[in-house]
Amino acid sequence: MSVSIFTVTSKSAVLRWSRYEGALSYRVTASLRNSPVPVVFASFGQNTIMGSVNSLSPNTAYTFRVEALGSLMNMLADTSVDGSTAPDVPAIDMASSKESRSITVEFTEVSGATSYILRAETNDGSFFSEIPVPTSPGTVTNLQPYTDYTLSVMSVNSAGRSQPSISVEAKTVLPAPQFNTSSPSNSSILVKWEPVNHVVLYSLSIIKDGSYSQSRLNTTDTQVLFPELEAGTLYCIKGNAWSPENIPGDDFTICQTTRSPTPQSIALVVTSTPDAGIVVSWDPAQGAEQYVALSLTGQNCSSSSNSCVLTPLSCGEANSVTVIAVNKGGNSVPSYPVQIISFPCPPQPIWVEEVVAGNCSVKWSPVPHAEYYTTFIKSDDGIEGTCNSTEPRCQFHCSCGYSYIMSVFAHNQAGPSPPGPLVNHTTLPCCPELTTVSAVSWETLMVQWSPVRGADLYETRAVDATETVLCNDTAPRCALSDLTCNSRYSVVVIPCNDVSGCNLTCSSQTHETAPCMPEIIGVTQGNLSSVLVNWTSANTAANYTVTVIGTVGDMHVCHSNGTSCQVPNLPCGSVYEVSATASSSAGKSMPSYTIPLETAPCCPDNLTVSQVTQAMTNVTWSDANGAQTFIASLSSSRGNAQCHTMETGCVMGCITCGTNYTVSLEAISRTGHKAECTYHGFSASECCPSGIRLFRGTNNTLRVRWRSSSALTNYTAEVTGSDSTHVCSPEPGSSTCDVSEIVCGQVYSVVVAPLNRDGAKVTFCNSRMYSVSCVGSNVGMVLYRGRR
Repeated sequence: MSVSIFTVTSKSAVLRWSRYEGALSYRVTASLRNSPVPVVFASFGQNTIMGSVNSLSPNTAYTFRVEALGSLMNMLADTSVDGSTAPDVPAIDMASSKESRSITVEFTEVSGATSYILRAETNDGSFFSEIPVPTSPGTVTNLQPYTDYTLSVMSVNSAGRSQPSISVEAKTVLPAPQFNTSSPSNSSILVKWEPVNHVVLYSLSIIKDGSYSQSRLNTTDTQVLFPELEAGTLYCIKGNAWSPENIPGDDFTICQTTRSPTPQSIALVVTSTPDAGIVVSWDPAQGAEQYVALSLTGQNCSSSSNSCVLTPLSCGEANSVTVIAVNKGGNSVPSYPVQIISFPCPPQPIWVEEVVAGNCSVKWSPVPHAEYYTTFIKSDDGIEGTCNSTEPRCQFHCSCGYSYIMSVFAHNQAGPSPPGPLVNHTTLPCCPELTTVSAVSWETLMVQWSPVRGADLYETRAVDATETVLCNDTAPRCALSDLTCNSRYSVVVIPCNDVSGCNLTCSSQTHETAPCMPEIIGVTQGNLSSVLVNWTSANTAANYTVTVIGTVGDMHVCHSNGTSCQVPNLPCGSVYEVSATASSSAGKSMPSYTIPLETAPCCPDNLTVSQVTQAMTNVTWSDANGAQTFIASLSSSRGNAQCHTMETGCVMGCITCGTNYTVSLEAISRTGHKAECTYHGFSASECCPSGIRLFRGTNNTLRVRWRSSSALTNYTAEVTGSDSTHVCSPEPGSSTCDVSEIVCGQVYSVVVAPLNRDGAKVTFCNSRMYSVSCVGSNVGMVLYRGRR
């Protein structure tokens, strides 16, 4: 079973509990906190779960107990809860309205109350409001003006609120009239408002700002005019409405400034910065917040200070200006018009004449109303000058290569004219100084000079008898190329710019180009070590140099002032390139086209002839520079032998033994150049004998016999066995000789060879094989076994 406090008042409490099964009734008791004795009680039926106990004391702490009772009034269950009653009911002392939207209530405060609730309601129930307040007095807001309300108050603590107090009646006051003000003139203020319902009278008062004196009046009308006020002064108007009960309603205050007085001491000054206009100034006017200046031509300007500028201002015009002062009250009466004449218009058109170089004149058309003119002249180096004149022209000195900017201003008492058109005048550029002309190649002249003022472009011109060569560049140098060789050119540098054109008065200088290129028409090799070079050329007074350069870097030269030159001491077997150049005081020509030159090949330093067989020789020689092939020849009265080879040797047959030969060699280059080379003669070896026979002799000897080819030839015979060699040499002219101490039973090799003049044996003669048998211990039969 549970119980809770639903609500309390100052003298009662409403409890809520849960139903208990079997209970036929419920008893609710209230006892002072911490006291077991009930102070009050109440009984309720079995179907009741909410009930109240009354006759409690305000702002008192209680313990509330609910008992569930059976049929014999016996207690089946119980539960309790602690709580307090609300504070005592306060009493209203007074309720009054000071404002049309609220009523203030004064009441007696009660003990234990933490706050209060003010209740306001209308009799017809159309309005009901409860507003919490902390203490007395309290104010009920958001009410309607001039309306009756019933008001009561309740005290509040943490337990709840008390019963409402005894109510009182009160009515809100009339609302304030809503004033609208204006200042018809700088000495009056007009106040208007809409009528207020239930009003019987209006009260108004006016006071000047900063004053303690005020004027009052009552009226039943809805507008009032306050005259004879100070201009440009702030006034505050306060007013309210009176009800039929003679109770004043809400106050309403509004402040209004009278219009300012007319501005005085108007002054006009023409200005040109930042824009052309009329500076209008005046003495300050009382109460003015803003000033407006108006011109006859329709311009206007405004300012919160005592000046402003009327723009735009046209040159040479007459105008008049008035000024009005403005504040919240409106506009003042305009000031009297003030007349002014603006500055003159700028002179135009402007042009420059330069009849004589260095003497320039600026001219323009006359300007109406101009008293005098000022010409500003500024050169591009920053130097400025001025010229004052009463006539429409001005003269000044102008130097070559300078650009000038000029402007002209017209003046009168209002000031100078606006800037007119700027005139640019650029004088002819100056002629270059320190011009140098040098040859950089056979056909090109490099022209250099010091930069000059005013030149945007330089035209370098070279003129000879047949052509004109031009070079245009912005740099102070120019290469004149593709010139004619061996010619005299007149060279001049002409400075130009886009504005004034070219200065054609600069002086020229003469320069000669290098000689023309020679043309080699022939290269002739006179002997093995020199060549003759011939050429053609149209040059005059030129010297020529012929250069012969080998592939290994060796160089040979010769010099001539004619058309031929011989180059000596050229080595054999070399390849050269031949060219010729011409030179004069103007420089060198281009080298001629190169002519190839190949000298005859060299002869080998060494050549050797060796006889291989009786009819064949081997000829060898050393390398020869420049030679690709060789033809070796052996010549005699008995016949010739020859071989053609790319090697450094060859074998030749058909040699006649015992014959003297002339030895020659022909070296041939790859292009067919030949060198004839001769050497010491060659003598062929003596002829080998024929018919060689071996015969048995006595006492273990053998006889060798042969047929001799010459009776003057010496021979030697060698008989070689397995153990020893036996040699015999007969007397010259003899064709037999004997060898002794022959051992039988062996095979012998027999060679018979002639001796050369130097005593050397011919080595290529054939040997013959013989078997020597034994007869006892002596030499027996000799058998021929053939050649080896």
